[in-house]
Amino acid sequence: MNAEATKALFKREKVCVVIPTYNNDKTVVDVIRQVMAYCDDILVVDDGSTDTTSKVLQTLPSSVTIITHTTNRGKGKALTTGFKNAMEQGFSYAITLDADGQHYATDLPLFAEALTTHSNTLIVGSRQFGLPNMPQKSSFANRFSNFWFTVQTGKRLPDTQTGYRLYPLCKMGRMKLVSSRYEAELALLVRSAWRGIPIVPIPINVYYPPKEERVSHFRPGWDFFRISLLNAYFTFAAILYGYPAMLAHHVKFKIQRTKNRVETRRAASEIQNSKTDNSK
Repeated sequence: MNAEATKALFKREKVCVVIPTYNNDKTVVDVIRQVMAYCDDILVVDDGSTDTTSKVLQTLPSSVTIITHTTNRGKGKALTTGFKNAMEQGFSYAITLDADGQHYATDLPLFAEALTTHSNTLIVGSRQFGLPNMPQKSSFANRFSNFWFTVQTGKRLPDTQTGYRLYPLCKMGRMKLVSSRYEAELALLVRSAWRGIPIVPIPINVYYPPKEERVSHFRPGWDFFRISLLNAYFTFAAILYGYPAMLAHHVKFKIQRTKNRVETRRAASEIQNSKTDNSK
């Protein structure tokens, strides 16, 4: 799917792009301009940047919506702000990608193609591991996160830590997060699975700059401790709420599918009877 077809599909399906940013003044404008080739509706959430991010954002066209947090509130809060604003504008889906240049705007058609066959679905970009300049801690952290996601949902995903995703706002509603920071993206996956929202992975490309050029707000010790606490909470909550909720959604789906089949057969039978009566 080319850029124009992608842009047309996003417009038709009410898809916007949400880009949270914190101190990415060297990359954020280039990222946004690349996204503009594929999507007209872009929301940028400046999460209290202390560099010149707010200044460089002013160079963008007025068609780009810029929302500013006066203080740094964390990626989870930035996403929540972006989703809330997107829903208020009437969007049904929001694609999120990072402002540091790690994600390629040229992969947006992949999400568009996946959306054509997977509506009302959370589509998750899956990175290829072992790439040049990829930090070893990323591979370990992803395996760690994947394991706990499976424990908490009974589902498997190849990459639970990527920020390149398409969220079905129309199905998620105003989903409340239990964390405002980096680990909020894992919480969104778990909560979506519990709510019965299908989750589909697609392969994406990713760029890791050399170590000396990399901008990271991840604090290994403190953030890993906080993620461990979150996993403990979700594992306990999965027993009390998550698995029963998923079972209820599964039963509801089965009942609805059976009901649809009965109605289809009944309609076909009525058409056949009508044809028989007319031929007499």
